[in-house]
Amino acid sequence: MEFIDVVNERNQVIGQIAKSELYEKKPHHRIVHVLLYNDRGEMALQLRSSTVSFCPNHWVTTVGGHVQAGETTEAAAKREMMEEIGVDLPLEHVFDAEYLPPTLPGVIKFLTIFKATYNGPFTPDPNDVAKVEYFPMSEIYKMPDRGAQFHPELSFLISKLTS
Repeated sequence: MEFIDVVNERNQVIGQIAKSELYEKKPHHRIVHVLLYNDRGEMALQLRSSTVSFCPNHWVTTVGGHVQAGETTEAAAKREMMEEIGVDLPLEHVFDAEYLPPTLPGVIKFLTIFKATYNGPFTPDPNDVAKVEYFPMSEIYKMPDRGAQFHPELSFLISKLTS
């Protein structure tokens, strides 16, 4: 069973919870994302499959997930990278942010964002991922206006990158 650190409003660990109980009990917790860029400066996005339970057919960062109990954010990002794309890449810290998810009133997700360079290939699990594609940043900014659905955390991250 996977456990997640529960944190207070100052991002200090105050306990642990089973990941399976996370969205029932709704504590503050930590999330990591890795923004993957290719050598041309395009960012990779993952299109979630139509069968995932939350935000099917939505674009999201290619690497992201919960920080496990006792894990550093960098260790979590490296673990998620291995799980999601099967590579271990050097990471650069980009920023930290507090995200207030609209679907979880009162919950703070403490996001730590890293970036890495990777040109592929990707072999994602088709049960979770429909595809992974690289896009110029100028195109990513226009995608929602053209009908693309973004996972709420991706929308939040894109707004932070442009501010």
